[in-house]
Amino acid sequence: MRTTLVGCGLAVAVFLAGCASGRDTLPAELQTTRLPMGFIPNVQYAPFYVAVERGYYADEELQIEFDYSFETNGVKLVGAGELPFSLVSGEQVLLARAQGLPVVYVMAWFQDFPIAVAAPEASGIRAPEDLIGKRIGIPLLEGASYIGYRALLHAAGMQEQDTVLDTIGFNQVETLVAGREEAVVVYANNEPLQLEARGHPVNLIRVADYVTLASNGLLTNEATLTENPELVRSMVRATLRGIEDTLADPSAAFEICKKYVEGLDQLSAEDQALQRQILDASIEFWRADRLGYSDPQAWQNMQEVLLAMGLLAAPLELAEAFSNEYLP
Repeated sequence: MRTTLVGCGLAVAVFLAGCASGRDTLPAELQTTRLPMGFIPNVQYAPFYVAVERGYYADEELQIEFDYSFETNGVKLVGAGELPFSLVSGEQVLLARAQGLPVVYVMAWFQDFPIAVAAPEASGIRAPEDLIGKRIGIPLLEGASYIGYRALLHAAGMQEQDTVLDTIGFNQVETLVAGREEAVVVYANNEPLQLEARGHPVNLIRVADYVTLASNGLLTNEATLTENPELVRSMVRATLRGIEDTLADPSAAFEICKKYVEGLDQLSAEDQALQRQILDASIEFWRADRLGYSDPQAWQNMQEVLLAMGLLAAPLELAEAFSNEYLP
């Protein structure tokens, strides 16, 4: 996930002070587990902060250290057996397995893929076919944004060459406000809210409205599943408790975030309200009848998109890439 903490610079120091549980003491036998997050401390990680703060990981004899290092490639570390877990987007699981990395996705966090295309409200761009011939800004030609964009085109029977795609870095808000692109690829739970706050309402074309894709969740490896399956179940149980609590009481979760997201409690009232909106919008992507469940069709759809893009040379055995076996 790529998000921006409005009102704070992006040069946020790695914030590890909140890694310990909110309890006064921790059992001596706790197993310390480093968890690559993929980004800086942010309200979107609220379920993990809640699970630490309320001792849910400690209940499972785990102590979690959040690793926000940009250079950390969680998928490779987990695939190499150097770490037991990482947060990851669904497409990275299949791409890693295609390279021979024995990684397995064991818990869905996001139930819907969060990527979308945003265009100014007055642009008339409201559906994928309206993008034909338009200049579209995208952060990078890789990662979840690019996969989601290509999946949207694929679902609409379109090709990448039907649009003009420009790489703009993570400057979607500024780019659209300045009118340098006709639309931008965004996270539906973030940049549209920032644009609205700046007085630039947008039309949003959500990938999830056109195709179901495997999204963000918890990754482990085959060795951990074989040698220590209870560790996986413990990690999943505690994390799901954090998600449940965040869904049940977003206000309490937001207050907990202030202990883990540096500078959040020092933002203006307006910027704190925006961050709360981002949390609320994120929560809608996490809701499910069965939290943590991976939809097999979402994985099939993801594989079809990657095959169409040429990122997979041949279909994979999807039953080896994800599992619902470790859910409570």
